[in-house]
Amino acid sequence: MALVGSILSKVVDIKKSIPAIKILRNSQKTQKKQLLKHLRIARSTEFGKHYRFDDIFFSKDPVRSFQNSIPIHDYNKMFDEWWFKCLQNESDVCWPGKVKYFALSSGTSGASSKHIPLTKEMIRSIKRTSIKQILSLSNYELPEACLNRGYLMVGGSTHLVHMGDYYEGDLSGITASKIPSWFQYFYKPGKEIAKERDWPTKIQMIVDSAPQWDISILVGVPAWIQIIIERILEKYNLKTIHDLWPNLKIFVHGGVAFTPYKKGFERLMGKEMIYIENYLASEGFIAYTNRPNAQGMMLSLNSGIFYEFVPFNEENFESDGSIKSTAQAISLVEVEEGKEYAILLSTNAGAWRYLIGDTVKFTSKENNEIIITGRTKHFLSLVGEHLSVDNMNSAIAKLSSDFNIEIPEFTVSGVKHENLFGHNWYLGINGDHQLENETAKKVIDEFLMQINDDYKVERAAALKNIEVKIINSSKFIDWLKSKGKEGGQNKFPRVLNEQQLIDWEEFINR
Repeated sequence: MALVGSILSKVVDIKKSIPAIKILRNSQKTQKKQLLKHLRIARSTEFGKHYRFDDIFFSKDPVRSFQNSIPIHDYNKMFDEWWFKCLQNESDVCWPGKVKYFALSSGTSGASSKHIPLTKEMIRSIKRTSIKQILSLSNYELPEACLNRGYLMVGGSTHLVHMGDYYEGDLSGITASKIPSWFQYFYKPGKEIAKERDWPTKIQMIVDSAPQWDISILVGVPAWIQIIIERILEKYNLKTIHDLWPNLKIFVHGGVAFTPYKKGFERLMGKEMIYIENYLASEGFIAYTNRPNAQGMMLSLNSGIFYEFVPFNEENFESDGSIKSTAQAISLVEVEEGKEYAILLSTNAGAWRYLIGDTVKFTSKENNEIIITGRTKHFLSLVGEHLSVDNMNSAIAKLSSDFNIEIPEFTVSGVKHENLFGHNWYLGINGDHQLENETAKKVIDEFLMQINDDYKVERAAALKNIEVKIINSSKFIDWLKSKGKEGGQNKFPRVLNEQQLIDWEEFINR
């Protein structure tokens, strides 16, 4: 298997010598081609017949016709009108054939799991994009040993739940169960541990097996990877993880912003690391960091997804984050850098004009690079302060830097304050510190007024009170456990709704 690693290294080296392609020139053409392919393949499905895909395909402007003919769907609309039939083993509903796999997406805003169809075409698309991400490592200066060592990928169980006509499980578990045979040599924790469904048991198995591996690449959600590393260091009395894995060089992360976790990771490392973000959702592999020093992730334009973007403003969205029926979407070529958009997907898994719920900004239109700024329903605008998760992450990063402390978890909620309104912050901090609630409040409040003009205006008007409470970061993980959301793909919501706030405060007071 060392030969496979050598071949992989050679492929990456060859890619280094290929001149870069001007992405912007081809992006519109690539996306139009992707949409036409979807329309042609799905024309005979129930969805395709209902919305007359043939007419859209042969129209003068297929993209505009597509947008004018098909309404925007959130998960509830897509499931209640179409996807429920797939769970009943019906064929040719939104994509040709029957759906054999459903990715369970727990979500941070709802209690029940979402069932996202995962077709064989989408699984292939995810695999292709994963390979592209590996090949993009040619853009980094990597030691020779990096590509032919172990890849520790921490995710859901590959032991999927058989529901009679279909299987369901975490996307990470489904895709890991489909890993090609040639990659098994590199893949850790291996088949047996990957099948384990009980999350605490799986973590312990990984910790117990860690000395047997030579890991060069880590893949997973930051909070859970940090927990695993800390337990490894504790069990084997190590100072840094590089004392055990000297060839560790890359951490591929996704799911949440990495900024709040970075200081904690640097404490656990003995050598400089390369941090690479990806945007792998249950609905598809959307984007990944493909070059050093990039400010965002590059959209994957030919991976089974056609993209649209809805300006995230009051014209298109209600105050609670739900999309208006009159919302207008634009195509990739029409977006502007620095503006916030909700993202729509039409995929080869049978999602059509699907509001995934994430908001993004383009950091480079030339390179089609984006950052995730939050969720359509995970922001605070009680009185027009328009406080995004991106703003919140920046404030936490400022506080962490100023006081040299780790703040891996936090959450915020909007509350009534007398006859007006306020924000309640909960900060999860690791280790000993001297930071007081009032000091943290002052830093966060002043910083947000500097970077967000709407926030500054409302702090002098209706947003009258800011409260900060510092607790141990372990409480956030414990709350997830209490909700049955323990595992590699689950993360704590950055914004709590009213009922979640009640549950959360009862939990920490208990």
